[in-house]
Amino acid sequence: MTSAPSDADRRRAVEPVICYPNDTLPAPEMALYAAARATARKQSETWVPPRDARCFRVPAGHFFRITSVEGPQVGDLNLWNADDLSERFYSGKTRALHGTHITKGERMWSGFPYLRPMATVVADTLGWYGIDDYGGSVHDVIGTRCDPYTGNLLAGTQYHHCCHSNLTRALAQELGVSPAEAEPFVHDVLNVFMCTGFTRDTGQYFMKASPVRPGDYLEFFAEIDLLGGLSACPGGDCSAEHSSDVAACHPLLVEVFAPEPGALEGWLPPARNGYDRSHGVGSGD
Repeated sequence: MTSAPSDADRRRAVEPVICYPNDTLPAPEMALYAAARATARKQSETWVPPRDARCFRVPAGHFFRITSVEGPQVGDLNLWNADDLSERFYSGKTRALHGTHITKGERMWSGFPYLRPMATVVADTLGWYGIDDYGGSVHDVIGTRCDPYTGNLLAGTQYHHCCHSNLTRALAQELGVSPAEAEPFVHDVLNVFMCTGFTRDTGQYFMKASPVRPGDYLEFFAEIDLLGGLSACPGGDCSAEHSSDVAACHPLLVEVFAPEPGALEGWLPPARNGYDRSHGVGSGD
């Protein structure tokens, strides 16, 4: 069974089918968001130091912007429901619904049983990049985050300033708990500004120098009350390695903007997913 069949070429030539056609997804109200953003005023800012992370809060109906400042820098973003940390960003389902990388008009979705939009991308200054000849693009939902466990597994290291550890420390400080209590809530990320893809020959996850420039930003509309965590990756622009004390690293800036009263008239935060959660038990199915 390990030999190629006589019709191998025909089998390879079968056209793919999109697993989750997304034309029936609830469409974000981009025109309403744009009108509200036009008169929104800055409420707060959070500076994320190089090789470290910080938490920030965004009320539902507000906007938040992540900006690269001083030099090219990628960031690892976690999002939680500010009132219930069990609801968190689900990179896998976001990837299934939108693709390997997200941009303006696409959303960050929460996990089961909630499965609703947490944040909508409303502006992306790197939207011009598209998909390059290597299959690379920016803002991926395929990488998990650099972490100390994989580093230890592959190289026997004890590196504490990778994004997983950075996010763990930041969340522990925000919640006033120990790192051990905070760590289970840290989850797979949106890799903001990171340029990644899969190699054509081996299917391996790759990274390359991010095209991000000082002043580039990714901006979101908060669909629910959010607690965010952002790590300025120790790989800098991730042109060589992603857990390093040698790579040039720079801070990231998070700004929160509040719309004028009445600017979002008629808008409501999305409800939790409508599935009845019976899983076929006692439902008559």
